Amino acid sequence: MSNDDAVVVIGAGQGGFQAAHSLRSGGFTGTIDLVGDETHLPYQRPPLSKDYLRGSTTTEKLRLADESFFADKRIRLHRNDRAVDVDRSTQRVLLESGTRLPYSNLVFATGARPRALPVPGSDLQGVGYLRGIDDADTLRELRAESAHVVVIGGGFIGLEFAAVERAAGRSVTIVEGLDRPLARALSPEMSAHLASIHTERGTRLLLGRTVSALHGRNGSVTEVELDDGTRVRADIVVIGIGVVPNVELAARAGLTIDNGIVVDEQLRTSDPSITALGDCAVFPAVHAEDRLVRLESVQNAVDQAKFVAAGINGTPGDRYDSVPWFWSHQFDRKVQMAGLPTPDDQRIIHGDIDSGRFSVLRFDGDRVVCVESVNRPADHMAARKILASPLRPTPADAENPEFTLQTFAKGGGRAPFSAA
Repeated sequence: MSNDDAVVVIGAGQGGFQAAHSLRSGGFTGTIDLVGDETHLPYQRPPLSKDYLRGSTTTEKLRLADESFFADKRIRLHRNDRAVDVDRSTQRVLLESGTRLPYSNLVFATGARPRALPVPGSDLQGVGYLRGIDDADTLRELRAESAHVVVIGGGFIGLEFAAVERAAGRSVTIVEGLDRPLARALSPEMSAHLASIHTERGTRLLLGRTVSALHGRNGSVTEVELDDGTRVRADIVVIGIGVVPNVELAARAGLTIDNGIVVDEQLRTSDPSITALGDCAVFPAVHAEDRLVRLESVQNAVDQAKFVAAGINGTPGDRYDSVPWFWSHQFDRKVQMAGLPTPDDQRIIHGDIDSGRFSVLRFDGDRVVCVESVNRPADHMAARKILASPLRPTPADAENPEFTLQTFAKGGGRAPFSAA
């Protein structure tokens, strides 16, 4: 089979699916092979820790497309068939089944996997992660007969799972090694607010603590032992201590790796016929002063997939520059974030923290670079518009009593209160 006009996408998550979809809808007429290692059709992952876990949505509703879509779009979907080798000299991908797929362009959308907890007892029944549908299905079965839940890691997945379990009336303990939840992702003000929401609803939050071992009886977990010897009762333990990018295949193929598959401003790897996107890719981010970053979000994966597809279809952009944004639901709080913060930023609060409706504007010098919002979706949408523009509010603007993000966005950077 010829390599001419053949694209292979490794990874059938939301980014990989979007790449294949955008290629075909953008006019690509060649062969498209979408390779996934799960048995399921491509599906959305964010609802797994919320609606799906609660049982308020189904596997079918999570699907990004049904089987007829792939037939209609002439996308060959390889399910439960892992890519095991890439031969760059002949431009072939070898699958676990023995199938060899030729490519003129290869797209890595291999995502990331949960970071394992390296302590004794982590293999006990009742100990799990939450990354895919199979993980969520296992947890749904376990939680039906469980009363005591321990979450190891105070990141988004851990907090979302904890919120669902506490709302269902279970005893929940969160163990976080740092001094606040979401310390690497959110401002101290936002972290403190979310911590208070969880503790007010009865969740036990143990900060600055680590896990030394998991203990069990008859093969099932019963206790979590902390670094000081304290033991916490547990019927279920969910581990959410970060993820590891899936780069092993790319590394064996000789591509440049640095906490992800390194790509340039057009998402090309060190091999010009190979691109990478989503959780597995490290790229120079416009919104981080061209620092190499790796973003773990659906928005980034989807937008990068569209960018890669456009390039393969002959209409490449100058560089990938989409504004990063994220979201999370915890109890009655909708948390939204746009932009990328800097470690030593200046922060200005808009709204009332006590009311649960506020935004944190984060500044690098005299430019806003990130906005975090709780239950203020209009602020979030305005922030995305502002961050896509070269005109940004300064701290002096934000401290003006008449300032709002919406007014600034609508005024194109010249709000009515501006002295200019």
